[in-house]
Parts: sequence; C-alpha cells; structure tokens
Amino acid sequence: MIQLTNGLDVNPSDETIRIGPHTVHFLITGEDSGSSLAAFELDVPAAESLEAPAHSHEHYEETIYGIDGVLTWTVNGKTIDVGPGMALCIPRGAVHRFDNNGSQDAKVLCIISPAAIGPQFFREVGEVINAAVDGPPDVASLLAIMRAHGLRPAAPPPQA
Repeated sequence: MIQLTNGLDVNPSDETIRIGPHTVHFLITGEDSGSSLAAFELDVPAAESLEAPAHSHEHYEETIYGIDGVLTWTVNGKTIDVGPGMALCIPRGAVHRFDNNGSQDAKVLCIISPAAIGPQFFREVGEVINAAVDGPPDVASLLAIMRAHGLRPAAPPPQA
C-alpha cells in the first residue's frame, strides 16, 4: 500500500491469494470503496484453466481488462479472446468461465461492480484447491463456497 499525502491509499487492499496455479492480487475491496467496486489482478499461467465450474452471478457485473497474454472467456456459450488492451463486460446472469489456451502467461484486471464479492471468497476457494495435492479438488466444497458467496454454478455440459 502506498500512502498519499491527502490520506488516500493506492492499492489499499494489497493482498495476494494463491489458488492452485493462479494468483489473485486484490487492489481494492468493497471496504475500500464504500461497496461500489472491487478490483483485482488475476494471473493465469500458460495452458491453465479455471478449476471451478462455469458460473453466473446476479448481484454484480464483472469487467475484464487484458494486461498480458490472452485469456479465452466463454460467456453464454460464446468464446471471446481477451488480450492486452481489450475489455469484456460480463453482465449479471451470464454463465462464464475462462481458459488460458496459449503458451504465454496471462494477466487481467477484474472489476466487480458493485463489490458483492471480495478476498474471503478467493481465500476459501484457495483452501479447497490448494488442499487437492494429488487429484482434483473437492467439487462439493467448491460448489458450497460458490453458493455461499452468491455465485450460481452452471449445470455441467451434457456428456457425449
């Protein structure tokens, strides 16, 4: 955190949370912004995917801004590549997920408005995913955490 002379702070939250191979670096939380927004950087190594299921949320929009690399987002069944300088707004209720299909690590800035989700969600998810050393994470625990924080897991795609 950087203290400015006027009493305001740059990156007031300044917390990094590891979730398996991903890193979430919170810059601003709802506590910092009067609940108007939360902002965090998400680092996704090359060839890595979101371990939690696709999901939606009714209480906030999520805007993604590409910094490095390319993340492929699937939003309501449509794939959208988000690279440096590109922005994607995921509206309330849209089912979404992401994958890094490339050979380069990716970094995006995520903005949640209003700040209906914060670091606690990512800490809890991190505990479950980081505990799964030799196999997949406990899906039932992940789903319970998602629901407790207002995310609605999507139904799995039909098996062929």
